[in-house]
Amino acid sequence: MNDAGAGRAASEESLLEAFSRFLSLQRGLSVHTVRAYVADVTQLLDHLAGRQPADDVPALAGLDLATLRAWLADQQRRGMSRATLARRSAAVRTFCTWAYRGGHLAEDVGLRLRSPRPDRHLPAVLAVDDAARLLETARQRADDDDPVHLRDWAALELLYATGTRISELVGVDVPDVDLRERTVRVTGKGDKERVVPLGVPAAGALETWLARGRPALAGPASGRAMFLGARGGRVDPRTLRGVLHRLTAVAGVHDLAPHGLRHTAATHLLAGGSDLRTVQEVLGHASLATTQRYTHVTPERLLAAYNQAHPRA
Repeated sequence: MNDAGAGRAASEESLLEAFSRFLSLQRGLSVHTVRAYVADVTQLLDHLAGRQPADDVPALAGLDLATLRAWLADQQRRGMSRATLARRSAAVRTFCTWAYRGGHLAEDVGLRLRSPRPDRHLPAVLAVDDAARLLETARQRADDDDPVHLRDWAALELLYATGTRISELVGVDVPDVDLRERTVRVTGKGDKERVVPLGVPAAGALETWLARGRPALAGPASGRAMFLGARGGRVDPRTLRGVLHRLTAVAGVHDLAPHGLRHTAATHLLAGGSDLRTVQEVLGHASLATTQRYTHVTPERLLAAYNQAHPRA
């Protein structure tokens, strides 16, 4: 790479680092979202570099609305999912607005960029009996008092009881859980905190984990983290994802990821008679429209509510 090419690469790296800091510090986005947005913008910059053979061309030269549309259309032709395209559209719109306000672009070229609507298909959920079978399998596995098995049981009970995201679950600290009141404080998207109730089985599993499992794994790196890995640090989300996949296989129920257990919890809350506002608060959705996606899963409940409430049902 010549000096001009090295200078351009350094300019792009500096731009991406500044954008990453903006997303983290000013927008308060999660580490996962920041990483995804920066990766999306990196691909856009690579696309621009391919259209500008000269190494001394500025990183954002040639960026306009037509280029953005062509970049997204090319990815759609390659079979990119609508959800990924929607996220990448959001990432580049955010980037263009940031770059314009920072003087890196002469105009906000992403302002009129329209993104495809993401697929609204919900992941598969477990029936109530299957969810109970999964958790009973985790409980029986923990009968050997292996601290890792005790952790897995408590983590899955808490996931199902609260409908938290896996990132929220691994971020829980010991003081965040109030076993007497049976509540847990979690930090969601945008660093927003909420307090979520949990049931008796989850509280029991957590109590057992805190008494017999966590002390066996705790070490200098544990801090206040509720759920620990085998080496004593805060457990990695990927570890618990693997645990869930293995336990669904052992229990003989439909395989699902942690987000599927979150959807399962929401579906069962609605089926049990909970109102949408309550479920919205439990799940930490910013918009009620997001929570309403679950209503089609329980048409019997909605019909029963309609028949009971409407004067001409």
